Amino acid sequence: MFLFDSIPWYAALMWVVVLAALIGFNELTRRYRWAGIAIFIALPIILTIFVWPTTAGEGSSTGSWFHWVKVYSALAGALGFMALRYYPKLARNKFALWFPPAILGLNILEAVIRDFEVYGLEGMVDGVFMNGGPWNIMNGVAGILNLVTICGWAGIYISRDKTKDMIWPDMLWFWIIAYDLWNFAYVYNAVGDHAFYAGAALLISCTIPAFFIKRGAWLQHRASTLALWMMFTMAFPAFASTSMFAVETSRSETALFTVSLVSLLANIAVVVYQVHVIVTRRRNPLKDELFTHLEAYKKVAAGRDLPMPDAGTSRREPALV
Repeated sequence: MFLFDSIPWYAALMWVVVLAALIGFNELTRRYRWAGIAIFIALPIILTIFVWPTTAGEGSSTGSWFHWVKVYSALAGALGFMALRYYPKLARNKFALWFPPAILGLNILEAVIRDFEVYGLEGMVDGVFMNGGPWNIMNGVAGILNLVTICGWAGIYISRDKTKDMIWPDMLWFWIIAYDLWNFAYVYNAVGDHAFYAGAALLISCTIPAFFIKRGAWLQHRASTLALWMMFTMAFPAFASTSMFAVETSRSETALFTVSLVSLLANIAVVVYQVHVIVTRRRNPLKDELFTHLEAYKKVAAGRDLPMPDAGTSRREPALV
């Protein structure tokens, strides 16, 4: 195959199981506060003390600085978003509005740095095969473009239904797809033999809910599914690398170049469109929502005007300011 060496039926079936598990646990932690506390607070404490020092130690496929930073930054995002969702006083603090774009930007920056680092690596490194090349630089640039096109955080609000989701109306499908293409290329470039699960399944597990289950909450879905996957892979690093379910990449330089090129072109397209909107509609990307003219934005932003549960008024829900 072009991207992967071979995909046996039992690995394909496990891919579906992983996808379903990530979506299912994301829904569990989204709908029930107790589940979020148990999975994103209690469980990581236990794993940090008793499991990860052994399973994700030096020499393992998850023993690099990146994996340790990634698991805690993903958990920080999941917990920070829970705090914004469940504590109205915090959500009304004007400084809290910077947390979602900041933690998202930090996660993108971590991967960009790692992509640039992998450029100079060849062969087996920490149990993962590395094939550094210009594709790492291309995708690193794509990640920077994806980071600088984060916009519209001034419009983030907490949904007025029972799940109290963190909704970001300006984070629309084209930015999400560009992110997915960039992040898949990053995983394919830097942790290639994990890409079947940590690239494809993980990214789809937050994109499906964002498009079909709870629109506008992509970042919340992303933080939860990423934290879930990182905790799992830190505890069971052999699953994606040496177990019977592991799927190796083709290690083709053509494939590496292609996925990075697609990532770069997609993110250039988002930059061009965003600059067009900024110039023609005279929007300030540091203060304004940019895509208020699009129907996709209007459908998600309409949730601000929904009445409180069991309330007879339709008072407008302010953004997190």
